[in-house]
Amino acid sequence: MTDQTIDLVPIGQTPPLGVVPQRMKAFVIRPERFGPPTESFQEEAMPVWDIAPDEVLVWVMAAGVNYNAIWAGLGQPVNILKSHGLPFHIAGSDASGVVWKVGSAVRNWKVGDEVVIHCNHLVEPGTSELQTIWGYETPDGSFAQITRVQGQQLLPKPKHLTWEEAASYGLTYFTAHRMLIDRAEIQPGEDVLVWGAGGGLGVFALQLCKVAGCRAIAVVSRPDKAELAMELGAYGVIDRNEFSDLQFRPPESPEQAKTRLDTTKAFGKRIWEILGEKKSVEVVFEHVGQRTFPASIWLASKFGRIVICGATTGYELTFDVRHLWMSQKRIIGSHFADADSAGRANKLVERGLVRPVMTECFAWDAIPEAHQRMYENKLHGTVSVLVGAPREGLKTFEETLAVQKG
Repeated sequence: MTDQTIDLVPIGQTPPLGVVPQRMKAFVIRPERFGPPTESFQEEAMPVWDIAPDEVLVWVMAAGVNYNAIWAGLGQPVNILKSHGLPFHIAGSDASGVVWKVGSAVRNWKVGDEVVIHCNHLVEPGTSELQTIWGYETPDGSFAQITRVQGQQLLPKPKHLTWEEAASYGLTYFTAHRMLIDRAEIQPGEDVLVWGAGGGLGVFALQLCKVAGCRAIAVVSRPDKAELAMELGAYGVIDRNEFSDLQFRPPESPEQAKTRLDTTKAFGKRIWEILGEKKSVEVVFEHVGQRTFPASIWLASKFGRIVICGATTGYELTFDVRHLWMSQKRIIGSHFADADSAGRANKLVERGLVRPVMTECFAWDAIPEAHQRMYENKLHGTVSVLVGAPREGLKTFEETLAVQKG
């Protein structure tokens, strides 16, 4: 049988192992329909990707839902299609699946291997540290039956996880691991403040703090997220709604600035109450940006570290720099993870020391709806969608084939 034998396969089915169809179903973003996810994501039949010697094709069993796909569909804060130069974009930066075709230079993987994918796509593999985020800065993401990745992006799928669980954690977990373990270098006995602890990054930050022997203080917005945070090992929880005046919202009057500082001090006292001693946190886990960053600088201890990977409320950060230099604090930037970091992080999942916190799984047809709900802040934890897997609960390709055959 040749690659030309099969044109298109229904969702939830697979051709014989290693046989590549001519076309694949995918949810596609095009610039003429930029907007909310229910408008920007539309299903199309697309040609299957060609691969370079260092690349592989993966038959996607499940994909993870992340906010970068929403950005791609909005065309904001940048039109990512201009970056990769194609008139369409297939989003999706997390996936689990089966290796389907292997480039001639790939040595560590073979057709049939069950894998998860990390999204650090190297611009010049082997010669440069430049990276792009697969499925965001590249057009060949996981919301398609077949995705194209570099061989170095593959990791073993943890055997105890279902396809949908295995697809749910990569981007957020590997980012959190890089931030705390590799960049902030958290140490046993330290205290860590985790903003957005009920979200995709925060749920992994809490678990990593526990594994590392740190006390994590979780900042959340709802009682259900507080309960989840404690289940994941948080030492204590703060409801940010009790301290709404802590957030920096420019432009700001002198009176508003004073209220914000007073509220930040009250927030710091709440940390003392949780810890049972008058001390500040050594590390602040930041990804909120403009609204919380002034507080993060103030709340970190002397010689403390603020590690940041993004800024969901705004990229232009304003803070009193005296609190930085006079207490010799450090601001540490972090951007996703490399293959080594992702591999080390994945081993913690394989050993059951860190677990995905998958709160919902959507069917293929609901990919636009899943992103719309994330866009409207109606999801928490991590979220997956089924692609090639015919139902939830399947863990291996063998099980998947058995269900497909009825």
